[in-house]
Amino acid sequence: MTIFFTSDLHLGHANIIRFCDRPFDGVGHMNARLAELWNETVSDEDTVWVLGDVALGSLDDSLSWIGRLAGRKILVPGNHDRCWAGDRELRKGTAEARAARRDRARSRYLAAGFAEIHDEPGRFPVAGTDAVVSHFPYTGDSHGEDRYVEHRPRDDGGWVLHGHVHDTWRQRARQLNVGVDAWGGRPVAVDRLADLIDHGPRDLAPLAWPDATGHGRP
Repeated sequence: MTIFFTSDLHLGHANIIRFCDRPFDGVGHMNARLAELWNETVSDEDTVWVLGDVALGSLDDSLSWIGRLAGRKILVPGNHDRCWAGDRELRKGTAEARAARRDRARSRYLAAGFAEIHDEPGRFPVAGTDAVVSHFPYTGDSHGEDRYVEHRPRDDGGWVLHGHVHDTWRQRARQLNVGVDAWGGRPVAVDRLADLIDHGPRDLAPLAWPDATGHGRP
């Protein structure tokens, strides 16, 4: 069994194709290719931690892809996930109304195929250290100024595995971006992340998306 990490699939999100220069001619093409790349990489015996922003657009359609993805899937919600604790719709009304709305949102993602949902950033052992696991990095954003500052993990001098920044970097110092836009559309195995940690803090650019033949684009 292998542990993988990924994030920011943005299934069903048409604008992400242009925003991140993804090599697809439409949402249907993107969804199918992301599923293909996932299932070429992950087996049913593996576990995949999805660090947020899994699906947008028509959520019933987008979430239906989760059940087609191999492995045991664990979600750490991001700002675009309807079950994210910081979602403004989940913070409206009375405490009872908020709790009921949140339970319904979580149930929707669990029914789609996630085995677990972890609301708060946690830690995961990688290369002899307990790395923070969060949708958000310590600092940095794909839209300029840092957003959602109150939801970001505190930098305690350790490493963080995160998403949110798309193709802004693959590694920035002690921040490892596991998003599909940094890893050629595929989940990344924990052993590869351990190698990066062993090499120490540095800056690395995203890997290229594969073209239709499976090769990385120039």
